[in-house]
Amino acid sequence: MKAAVIDIGTNTFHLLIGERENSGDINFIYKKTIPVKLGEGGIAKGNLTEAAIQKGVTALKDFGDIISEYKIKTVRAVATAAVRTASNGEDFIRRGKNETGLNIEVVDGDTEAELIFTGVSKGVEIGSETSIIMDIGGGSVEFILCNFSGIIWKKSYPIGVAKMMALFHHSDPINVLEIKNIEKYLKEVLHDLKKICAKEKPEILIGSSGAFETFAELVHKKFNLQGDLNATEYAINPVYFREIAKELLQSTHEERALNKGIIPIRVDMIVVSTVLTLYILNQLKIKKITLSYYALKEGALFQLLK
Repeated sequence: MKAAVIDIGTNTFHLLIGERENSGDINFIYKKTIPVKLGEGGIAKGNLTEAAIQKGVTALKDFGDIISEYKIKTVRAVATAAVRTASNGEDFIRRGKNETGLNIEVVDGDTEAELIFTGVSKGVEIGSETSIIMDIGGGSVEFILCNFSGIIWKKSYPIGVAKMMALFHHSDPINVLEIKNIEKYLKEVLHDLKKICAKEKPEILIGSSGAFETFAELVHKKFNLQGDLNATEYAINPVYFREIAKELLQSTHEERALNKGIIPIRVDMIVVSTVLTLYILNQLKIKKITLSYYALKEGALFQLLK
């Protein structure tokens, strides 16, 4: 059995095609990412620009052609924060349907968190201690408290990096006042997160794909580490992370653009992602960081093929 998942994110669109073997194992047979930037120019205002919608539909057409080549009949197209919070999100959904034939499903924050957990739990061995999964998106950030028994608590917050950049990050490099303003905003928005974490005491931060892939790449390169960056999970030394975080916060756009460890779509957004991650580490006093290469799209695919 084969199936395809399209993850329609605020910054990037992902296509993942997989198949289930007779043994029950699931193999990924094709994947592609397109840096659409669906939220660019409008996310802080609560809408999608015409240019962004057109880029998004073009990406969906590309994915549709690939899905046809692989003769996939089972397809799930999932749209997250950018579409669900946009006043004209229905326009994008309608045009996507009319021009590609794809039925786009807009998921709420809880469903998004559940899909992320499903993906992460297939890539990372979650133990008996409490972990907190953090999925940094362009329009929202999902937090999931969990252990080997499953989800303890979950919530999606409208503090994605594209949105936070538009609100707070206007200097190059980011300055101290901008960082303080972001932290002040996070303190107000994440009040209930800190309250539940004071009770559950998470010991491990699991970053699901996205910015955490860049953090792992930079740490691996800077400290000449051994180990496989292509596994499903990767342990990030918190001391090493703080070293590269310091460099990122002091860097200019040009310096980051020249850094081969940072893919183009993350050259600017990695700065706010760094501020967010440092804030969580400091507030929750977490000592361990793990990257999960699996996230929402893998979770949705595992659900389709289980």
